Amino acid sequence: MDRHERVKKLSSGLSILAHIFSDLDDVSMTNPSQDTVEHAARQRWLAVLAHAPRELLEQQAAALPTGAFMRLRAPEIGLTMVRARIGNRGDRFNVGDATVTRCVVRHHGAGGRLAAGVGYVLGRDEARAEWIARFDALLQQPEHHAALMHDVIAPLAAETARRRAAAAALTASSRVTFDTLASEITP
Repeated sequence: MDRHERVKKLSSGLSILAHIFSDLDDVSMTNPSQDTVEHAARQRWLAVLAHAPRELLEQQAAALPTGAFMRLRAPEIGLTMVRARIGNRGDRFNVGDATVTRCVVRHHGAGGRLAAGVGYVLGRDEARAEWIARFDALLQQPEHHAALMHDVIAPLAAETARRRAAAAALTASSRVTFDTLASEITP
């Protein structure tokens, strides 16, 4: 096989990959120079959705429209490596694997505007991952953003904070403090 044939074969393979990737991610939906404020806001609402209690998320998701979404990646279950540091310092080490479910959907908004929504959750909950992906896609659409932030994200964040505070109070009520006599022994 001469050089010309290899280049032709490689370019054919690359065009096939380009077609596959065009189905997974539309370039017009991604903005590499995305403002950090927008990026941080998206991280926040994705965190709220991922930590939200399932029953509340299910109630909110029942009102979602269904027709304007297309699955780019159907919900799929996999593993991710959990890494940690001792005392939050030093080198990272692998703690173990955790099961995660992910989903990616595309939403066609008003005026043909496209948005890709992603959903990642710990565990094996395919429906929950898809709900999160749909909310993420809708939250990127200007016509839905304000209403969803007020009606969905704010109540879910408040309920998650309330449940965390209750768990922290329960833990604090059983806290034991150990006093030592070291200060009395030392002259």
